[in-house]
Amino acid sequence: MDLLTANDRSGEYPDSYYADVAETLDRFPKAQGSLECDVCVVGAGFTGLSAAYHLAQRGYDVIVLDAQRVGFGASGRNGGQVSMGQRVDQEDLEGMVGDEHARELWDIGAQAVDLVRSLSQRPEVKADFHDGVIHAVHRERYQPHSVEYVEHMSNKYGYDKIRLLDKDECRHLVNSPAYHGGTLDMGAGHVNPFELVLGLARLAVNAGARIFEQSKVTKVKEGDPALVTTEGASIKARYVVMGCNGYLGTMHKHVAQRVMPINNFIVSTEPLSPTAQEEIIRNNYAVADSKFVINYFRFSDDHRLLFGGTESYGYKFPADIAIAVRKPMIEIFPQLKDIGIEHAWGGTLGITMNRMPHFERIGGNILTMSGFSGAGVALGTLSGQIAADAIAGQAERFDIMAKVPTKTFPGGPMFRTPLLVLAMLWFSLRDKL
Repeated sequence: MDLLTANDRSGEYPDSYYADVAETLDRFPKAQGSLECDVCVVGAGFTGLSAAYHLAQRGYDVIVLDAQRVGFGASGRNGGQVSMGQRVDQEDLEGMVGDEHARELWDIGAQAVDLVRSLSQRPEVKADFHDGVIHAVHRERYQPHSVEYVEHMSNKYGYDKIRLLDKDECRHLVNSPAYHGGTLDMGAGHVNPFELVLGLARLAVNAGARIFEQSKVTKVKEGDPALVTTEGASIKARYVVMGCNGYLGTMHKHVAQRVMPINNFIVSTEPLSPTAQEEIIRNNYAVADSKFVINYFRFSDDHRLLFGGTESYGYKFPADIAIAVRKPMIEIFPQLKDIGIEHAWGGTLGITMNRMPHFERIGGNILTMSGFSGAGVALGTLSGQIAADAIAGQAERFDIMAKVPTKTFPGGPMFRTPLLVLAMLWFSLRDKL
């Protein structure tokens, strides 16, 4: 199944809130004929466009190819949360890779948030950065871990922007009976992700990068130069950057064994008044909860609740996404049972077994970064900058990320779908216990 067209119209953005309100870019041309460049970037999302921008700034001749349109994939459809650190808690990372490596990964995760915050201030990027993400625990037995984590981050990392929320304060900030406390991280935040990715495209073009849309890559042949083939063009490049995430397909089987595409879904409500918004979530914080099949939500700049969640069994979107997502939304906010839903959409992201991104060099001059597991707004954007640094000879951060072991999914790409169904059923059951 080609996930590029399985649930979407070719060359068209999904019917999302983001695409509805954005001033989208004029269409870029299709790649045609024989082309040459210093770096060919595959994928016009956060990773690819960030790489293109940072490379073009350094004077590299860059071509960006996208099978659909700029920001068509997860970069233009996600919840917009910009989380600190990595997708895995620092305590778990320390057990996975050791204290020293975990600290290096924390620093990189913090740099990712700083980069998004900085980019959001550029006039080309029409996305305001809003501070504050609440991690809300949906079971009372999880609250002691919140206490331990705040203390751990303060004592071991000197991180003082996260604090504990008890049940009463959590209820004050998030007007839901579903939560028993949690944490508030003021180092994290949220943005309109589609505006961020459109802004990255403007920055890349202004720096001299060439972008081609509806130019699906059919093959990447290793070599010096590498040869990238689309349906209408062949591109010789000294380097290739692959920023495909959940839409990699079978372009590189070694990577596909380690990165699995899954679907997630979001709705946007009708606009609320500013007062009504404050009665739902105070101070315009974003929220993510402790479920494995995570619920995440925030308000848009025009006061709509953007609520993401629900699990996906297989790769086809539900027939009625609004009905599917309304159920967990009303479980969290029963007071919104009569609220109207004006947009409902799905998208495909890439996950790994350990929820850490997969960074890898292929043949020396092909760099791939994917599997951001829901943390791609920050880490995907920074990964493009990291790739640019690596190509320019400063590979320290790339190597830190690449040192994290990424296991293959059992059964490889062929058996991932049935295993995904079983896994999601199990974790969905666990969330209810």
